[in-house]
Amino acid sequence: MSFELQPRLANEHVTLRPLAENDLEALYALASDPLVWEQHPSRARHERGIFETYFRGAMESGGALFIARAATGEAMGSSRFYDLDVEASVVAIGYPFLGRMFWASSGAPTNYNRAVKELMLDHAFRFVRRVIFHVGAENHRSRAAMVKLGGVLIGEQDVAYYGEKSNPNVVYAIDEADWQRQR
Repeated sequence: MSFELQPRLANEHVTLRPLAENDLEALYALASDPLVWEQHPSRARHERGIFETYFRGAMESGGALFIARAATGEAMGSSRFYDLDVEASVVAIGYPFLGRMFWASSGAPTNYNRAVKELMLDHAFRFVRRVIFHVGAENHRSRAAMVKLGGVLIGEQDVAYYGEKSNPNVVYAIDEADWQRQR
């Protein structure tokens, strides 16, 4: 069985489905908030043209997912699987964003970020033994979330996002055995 990069996944909090061209407006309505990107290496992604480049990269990646609130179907954000290496049994999860009203720090009723990551990790570990995450070096919220999720800091890497310059990132890993132990 081969890794499905754009699965349909759901839990009681969120649903994930393949990103579609007609999702641009709903996602940009969330992404146009500058505070969503304040700790991200691409701080100007709230600007329409820059977000459109991000969205185009997501569509071309073949692994992008649209995140919706399970109870209402409303747009929440997106994430993606990328850099699948079957031989090394590793895939990356990244390029995520959630509208600020869905952040735990904004008083959201649940930790939606964790709900998304749990679905994606459970799916990934059906096919690979390791998942890595690239996180902007200065993105302290995302770094803290990775530690809470069980991510282990394994290094640093410059990452060139689609259509953007290279930016410093830290790399976290979660191995299947560790994930299963904490579930």
